[in-house]
Formats: sequence, C-alpha cells, structure tokens
Amino acid sequence: MTPIAENIIRILIVDDHQLIIDGLKSLLSSEENLSVIKEVNNGLDAYQSIASHPEDFDLLITDINMPKLNGMELCKKVKHDFPKIKVLILSMHDNPSIIKESIAAEADGYILKNSGKEEFLEAIQRIMNDGTYYSQAILPVIFKIMKNEQPVARFGPLTSREQEILQLIMQELTSEEIADKLFISKKTVDNHRAHLLEKTACKSTIGLVKFAIQNGIS
Repeated sequence: MTPIAENIIRILIVDDHQLIIDGLKSLLSSEENLSVIKEVNNGLDAYQSIASHPEDFDLLITDINMPKLNGMELCKKVKHDFPKIKVLILSMHDNPSIIKESIAAEADGYILKNSGKEEFLEAIQRIMNDGTYYSQAILPVIFKIMKNEQPVARFGPLTSREQEILQLIMQELTSEEIADKLFISKKTVDNHRAHLLEKTACKSTIGLVKFAIQNGIS
C-alpha cells in the first residue's frame, strides 16, 4: 500500500449499496486530510480487511444492515479487537432500540444518512480527536435510554476536575477543546481521561458518556 502522510485519516467504508459508497467517496475526496483506503460491501470482508492490516486504518464508516456481518456486530468486533480504530455508524434508523445497540457496541459516532455534509465532516473530525458524535436529532433519545437504565457502580470517587472534564466530554468536546476551555494542556486532559476510564472501568469515550448519564452527571 502506498504510504500515507501521518496527518491523513485513513478510512474504510462499508455499505452494501455501491451508490452510497460512491457518494461518500466523492464527498470525502475534497477533504485534504481524509483518504478512503478501501471500500467493501459487507461486514465480514470489512473485518477481514482490518484484521489483516489494522495499521492501515484509522476510521471505519459502516452501515448497519449488511450481508454476512451486520454493522453492529462489525462494530463490536472491531472495538474489541482493535480499539484504536474509530467507528462511525451511518444509518437511516433513528429508533431507540438500534441507537441503544450502537451505544452498547461502543460506536464512537452515529449519524443519520439524511444529515448534511457539514455535520458528517464534523462527526469525523470530532471522533478522530478523541470525542464522540451522535446526531443532534437522536441525542434526546440517548438521554432517555440511559436515564431508564440502572445506575452503574462507581469504581472510585471522581475528583472535581475529573467530573468537570467528564461533563465536557458529554458535550462532545475533544481533548483539545477541553484543554482550551479549562486553560490546561491537552496532555493533562488526556491524563484525566485515562484516570476516568480506569476509575469507571469504561473502555471508550462513549462508555464514559453512558456512565455519566446513568450516574446523574450532567
């Protein structure tokens, strides 16, 4: 594979409709820091591509309904086996059960297919900067889902600074944006984020969001 510059986000697109893939590639081609490395039409081929060369990919953009391996199962497997790879689900579905499943799968983002170009690109940039992005249209659904679930146990008291950073993470701010807002370094934010993951026994940023909602941190 041709070497890619370090600042380029390397993307794998998965959709069983070639028209959707072509549209996404056309949209992304105008962005200098985004490069579609590969496209596949089913979840199994996507997983095998990642498993063979995980170092080739930074971001997986996937539909949900696909043959051989659906997008949710693909997301679960990728986040479990290759947690450094970010996953953005692109779907036409906005019903609570599917959104709940995407959160459980630890998807870094979930955006509706009727979203505009600006929101799509913002979602990519946010999740690639250690943030999360769930479409504004489905955020109320997420809060309702999480509020109705049982609180999760704390694994250690959070400091006031950690709670403050967790609140900003819930607002989908990236580490850099949090650092600017709190007048601290990005490295300090990353350290706090690592402590939060350890204390809450969460594996990802979306896991922290789930923890915060379930424990009344807003």
